[in-house]
Amino acid sequence: MSSVIPPFSGFNKDAFKFLADLSKDKNNNTAWFAKNRSRYEEKLVLPSKSFITSIGQFFNHLNPSIRTEPKFNKTMMRINKDMRFTKGVPYKTYFLIHFGRFKMDSEFFVYLDMAGIEYGLFINNSPQENLYFNRNLFSYKKEIIETCSRFKINNKFGFYELGKESVQPVSKFNAAKNISLMEKIKYIILQKKLPLVNKLVYSEDFLIEAIKTFSNLYPLYCFAISPQPLKLIEDFEERLGVAL
Repeated sequence: MSSVIPPFSGFNKDAFKFLADLSKDKNNNTAWFAKNRSRYEEKLVLPSKSFITSIGQFFNHLNPSIRTEPKFNKTMMRINKDMRFTKGVPYKTYFLIHFGRFKMDSEFFVYLDMAGIEYGLFINNSPQENLYFNRNLFSYKKEIIETCSRFKINNKFGFYELGKESVQPVSKFNAAKNISLMEKIKYIILQKKLPLVNKLVYSEDFLIEAIKTFSNLYPLYCFAISPQPLKLIEDFEERLGVAL
């Protein structure tokens, strides 16, 4: 694979064809993957690195604590499974690009599979150190509802509970209606979808769409990463809010 990362020009149709081929039981094995490694690296990994590099400046300005290195275990999840803990096929049939501060942090994501692209915000609602959403749900419930209304987050995103199988308890997220439901969910996903027939998937304009979407969600993300989320939101408005 080339060491030069080109500017992002959209994802390639061959990337989704590779994931579709990998999804077939007869292909999800080390022998097939070895023969098709160049497809994986050139058609999926390299465009993903291009996207990460192109959007990195936005995240660095938004919040420097968000990782933007175009590397595995930083902003890309490895496609091979850890077979010590997994039985069955050795490879995931999707590719995940993610932007957070550390492993299992709340994070922005772009998820590619054979059906297209999903992108949005993953919120870790676990009661753990350095994870603040669980506490802020109770301390700032009114402010979360107001923030989602003021920044027009409501009714734009699908609302999912992430587990072994993703469950969609309601079709569209609305903080005022769903705040009690959020309290019961450990892993929350708010996302949009682009099917393969959407030309935006293959265009450099997906970068603009992702920036707009992540900017839209950032005020809610502030409640996931800080014990003082309102201060972060105020800073966001001063630096970027006028342009949104």
